[in-house]
Amino acid sequence: MIKISKIADYATVILAHLAASQDELHNVATIARDTFLPEPTVSKVLKMLNKADIVSSVRGAAGGYKMNKTADEISVADIIVAIEGPIALTACVEASNDSCALSQSCGVNGRWDDVNAAIETALDNVTLRSMMTTKNTINLKENRA
Repeated sequence: MIKISKIADYATVILAHLAASQDELHNVATIARDTFLPEPTVSKVLKMLNKADIVSSVRGAAGGYKMNKTADEISVADIIVAIEGPIALTACVEASNDSCALSQSCGVNGRWDDVNAAIETALDNVTLRSMMTTKNTINLKENRA
């Protein structure tokens, strides 16, 4: 089974929340309250998204986090890569130096690259906006007006 991690799912929830009020700063406590996620989890996810330059942080009493891109500019692939690293279905397509003990006799050696590329392309074509619920989309439209 191919499964997205809970942390990547939470990142999508947090980003959808931030996208509903794109230009505002949001602190961790408020995001946690509004998304029903634990504060330590929200903090961890935001640090990862900040490192990937999807959000930025502002320090200080009036600080918080805001998105660097719009919901239309962020893909599900961007979120997964920010949280989990490069998309790789098998060790064969990872950019590591580890070689599989079966690579010399493997009948599908190198073929997972095509499957991995197809999934990565599909995830790259799904935007954060398309993942947002109607409630968040309505809030996003109201904030732009």
